[in-house]
Amino acid sequence: MTFWPEHSVTQNLLAEAKCGDRAAVNRLLERHRTSLRKLIQLRLDKRLSQRVDASDIVQDVLFEANTRLRDYLGDPRLPFHLWLRQLAQDRMIDMHRRHRSAQRRSLDREQSLASPQFADQSGFDLMGQLADHELTPAAASIRKELEVRFLGALEQLDEENREILLMRHFEQLGNSEVAEVLGLSAAATGMRHLRALRKLREILGDSPSQTGTYHK
Repeated sequence: MTFWPEHSVTQNLLAEAKCGDRAAVNRLLERHRTSLRKLIQLRLDKRLSQRVDASDIVQDVLFEANTRLRDYLGDPRLPFHLWLRQLAQDRMIDMHRRHRSAQRRSLDREQSLASPQFADQSGFDLMGQLADHELTPAAASIRKELEVRFLGALEQLDEENREILLMRHFEQLGNSEVAEVLGLSAAATGMRHLRALRKLREILGDSPSQTGTYHK
């Protein structure tokens, strides 16, 4: 199951929306609701999430997307899901700033990925080699232990490394898509991703062997 809705269906709905089909606009936005909620739940500051419901932010983002859709259709510089993602990111940044101003305290710390809020997110397929939905109870227990360890290690990364791993493996964005988001070349993005994976392996206790493979 992919994080963002299937691209070809989105393209068809965009074409219909460009022709003035309001029903297509509604279907287009509704298809992205679940993905937006997952994105916002993942990145919303823990303390802010106690005061603001992710669904309310999703609704605000979809309302803004609906308002600005005509401009987007006239000049679609980004794929639709990346444009929608950018709207969500901007909305969260704005909410963090306004909340800091109102509360007079910083909300700059990232949401803990190891908190119970993320414990049951089946879409978090960062452990691809264990993504078997028909595991035995013993194997499922091992997978759970590895996931907890993995998420704890991910949280120890700096923001830059953590963010690229989340984009590549949680949001399932391709290297070229991440490059667009970061404003980097595909080669530079690939190198950053590789460095992030190496950092993650170091935290997990793996080290590179002389042959280039990793071992405990």
